[in-house]
Amino acid sequence: MATGAVGAGAPAWPRTVAVIGAGTMGLGVAEQFAAAGLTVRITDRSPEATAQAYDRLMQRVRGHAAAGIMPPEAVERCAAVTANPDLAATVDGVDFIFEAVFEQQEVKDDVLARLSRAARPDAVIVSNTSSFPIDDLAEHVLNAERFLGLHWFNPPEWTPGVEVIPHDTTDPAAVTQVVAFLRAIGKRPAVVRSAPGFVANRIQNALFREALACVQDGLASPREVDEVCRSTFGFRMPFFGPFLIADMAGLDVWESAAGTMERAYGERFQMPPILHDLVAQGKLGTKTGAGFFTYTPEERDQLLLERDRRYAALNELLARLPPIVAGTDDREE
Repeated sequence: MATGAVGAGAPAWPRTVAVIGAGTMGLGVAEQFAAAGLTVRITDRSPEATAQAYDRLMQRVRGHAAAGIMPPEAVERCAAVTANPDLAATVDGVDFIFEAVFEQQEVKDDVLARLSRAARPDAVIVSNTSSFPIDDLAEHVLNAERFLGLHWFNPPEWTPGVEVIPHDTTDPAAVTQVVAFLRAIGKRPAVVRSAPGFVANRIQNALFREALACVQDGLASPREVDEVCRSTFGFRMPFFGPFLIADMAGLDVWESAAGTMERAYGERFQMPPILHDLVAQGKLGTKTGAGFFTYTPEERDQLLLERDRRYAALNELLARLPPIVAGTDDREE
């Protein structure tokens, strides 16, 4: 089951959590926290919005249970979630506070300031944001050493990756605590530095920019670009990130392809020196035993065999699943 810890007992820490802001991300996270056995409180911007958020949470978890992707006991656990429009009462005494209000700087600054004053001094506070530098948000948090950023991805119950973003004065113990908690509920946390877009959105937006350019330049329709992405490099990325994929393909091959594209499209395809330095040193990836990573002959052979095994398994899974039905692309008519 994608939620990992659902039905496996609650993690040792935290025991009580507050979710501030009950939009799409907040509700999804609240569902996963409750399903994992935590005591959960939620609040939204008004009494009406808070009551509606609880109703939407129950509708969401019942739908997931009916589809067989959440266990039946998750419905019971979500029913025990407390919904209170009072922010101070919601955060009072809890171990962990998850802020997920509207992605607007002034709103986040105000909510973080208010909830950090009302919270227990040792409560860990996180802000879920996809782009705001955590250093800036930390300026509004009382006892900011217990504050850090999290970047969950939609849908939050099923997407395993979470970016964990400490700021300059975050207590390392808080980072360790949060990483251990995320792993306990089945997530795959990665600690990254604070910068606009962090890692995932910086890479994702570069991909989307080039996808848009391919359509704008008349190379292919959105449907065909999607097909290329999901069935080529996207097919490999459930298992391997860009550095390991590049090592397996050969860094000299990547350097050559990048040169062709830089000559055609300009400096946006200019590779940082790290790639050229490795190629100049003869570190071309698995075929030379070193690239971004180093490999013994045995490790290289095992990696390539495991790659093939996983790709074959994914191919079999995709063949069993029904096709995705997308909308109409006007460009194809």
